[in-house]
Amino acid sequence: MIRKIIDKLLGKSGAPSGKSAIPQGRRVEIPASEHGIDPALLDDRAVKVVGTLQQAGYEAYIVGGAVRDLLVGRRPKDFDVATNATPEQVKSLFRRAFIIGRRFRIVHVVFGRGREHEVIEVSTFRAYMDASAAEQVAGNEKTAKGEMAGKSHVVDASGRVLRDNVWGPQIEDAARRDFTINAMYYDPATQVVVDYHGGLKDLRAQTLRMIGDPATRYREDPVRILRVVRFAAKLGFKLEAKTEKPLREMLGLLANVPASRMFDEMIKLLQTGHALASLEQIRRFGLDKGVFPVLDAVLRQATPGSVREKFLNLALADTDRRVGEGKPVAPSFLLACMLWHDVQEGWQRLKDGGEHPTPALAQAIDAAFDARIGDISGRGKLATDMREIWMMQPRFERRGGSQAYGLAEQPRFRAGFDFLRLRADIGEVPVELAEWWEDFSLGSDEEREALVQSVKDAPRPKRGRAPRRERPAETSAVDAAPLAVPDDADAHEPEATDEPGEGTAPRKRRRRRRKPSGGAAPAAE
Repeated sequence: MIRKIIDKLLGKSGAPSGKSAIPQGRRVEIPASEHGIDPALLDDRAVKVVGTLQQAGYEAYIVGGAVRDLLVGRRPKDFDVATNATPEQVKSLFRRAFIIGRRFRIVHVVFGRGREHEVIEVSTFRAYMDASAAEQVAGNEKTAKGEMAGKSHVVDASGRVLRDNVWGPQIEDAARRDFTINAMYYDPATQVVVDYHGGLKDLRAQTLRMIGDPATRYREDPVRILRVVRFAAKLGFKLEAKTEKPLREMLGLLANVPASRMFDEMIKLLQTGHALASLEQIRRFGLDKGVFPVLDAVLRQATPGSVREKFLNLALADTDRRVGEGKPVAPSFLLACMLWHDVQEGWQRLKDGGEHPTPALAQAIDAAFDARIGDISGRGKLATDMREIWMMQPRFERRGGSQAYGLAEQPRFRAGFDFLRLRADIGEVPVELAEWWEDFSLGSDEEREALVQSVKDAPRPKRGRAPRRERPAETSAVDAAPLAVPDDADAHEPEATDEPGEGTAPRKRRRRRRKPSGGAAPAAE
């Protein structure tokens, strides 16, 4: 006891050099009769990876979030594997395996090809090293890349881990994981769950608890702040008091995290199937100001009861629904929803200034991208998809002739239509327009022809007549020249581009003045 007091006064941790005083826990093996994992929920390819490693003489387990989900009877979306084999040893056992990453070197074992391929992520057990034992650099992952070359354990000035490639035993690997519920290991062969930190107990108590000192763990990786929010929203768990206490004062650490990683974390928060709950947690912990620039701007303008708020909530709820149904979701669609009203306002201003609707929309999109350039830089495909969704909107109001068929064949048609449907839900465009396109996209050839014909036959909305000009006295109405309209006049310009909610029928071709002989006017498309 006296020795411990002296060590404390002298600032000694009592732990071996380079090791952290973090509690490493005690290995507890939980049999199938107690944990109740259903083997039918396992992924055959993950089991194969574990089996291959074990047959080669290595330890190997399914680990992390997959074990957490299996314990609550949910089929995991992703399966990760942890082993005591080094990345090079893992790679040598599989025909299609790739070592990736600098910060954390891991192996991707790939099964299948094309869109149907599956990746099993394999990580090596890591030692838990104290930040004081690491080499420190002044910059971050990008600015200090040269200094970190050839080093395995590096932190920045705040203690954030920039590189962590020191291998160790499983007990230390469990200690370096963030939450107790994510620090369990499952062996498919023996059906045993290995638990070092009471993760199963916390899971059953629906408690989110950080392993070790929360403030220290947040400094090691500030993104854990966002993971707390995400898991609280996804699982509906309460935060242990010690885990929650330092969270707000640590928010400033997020400023050192690269923008690309922050962007990815924002997308995870909004696309895990619990976007609305995540938004509540974001506001609760003060992450709605100064953390995510795009989200900041959206939430600032989406005031309670506004059209923006309604549209955002509908988009998030739609994303949650799709995830719940196992359907794919794309970040481009959600971001297009988040920034749509910025685009729309700029579009309206340009049209009011006399700009043609189509180039006006393109200019408004460019302006929205320029305002958020730091958030989408380097993501060309993402920006391209967003642009296509937006540029498609006025085209939905042109349903005559071959235009409907051409639009329905566009690769991004479904995303554009889903966007149109959300606009109809807030009254921005007529519900009938969205219903027409849904029927058209799902209809047979005969049904499509009938739908196009119904647009042609629909009564055209009455237009206000412009004040009649006085003709010179010497010119009679009969002798007046016919209205000159070139044969190549734009026959399909939508009338609803200036006034949202109008234009459910396509614009008719402007007809030449009917001749006195009573000749029929050309039919409108």
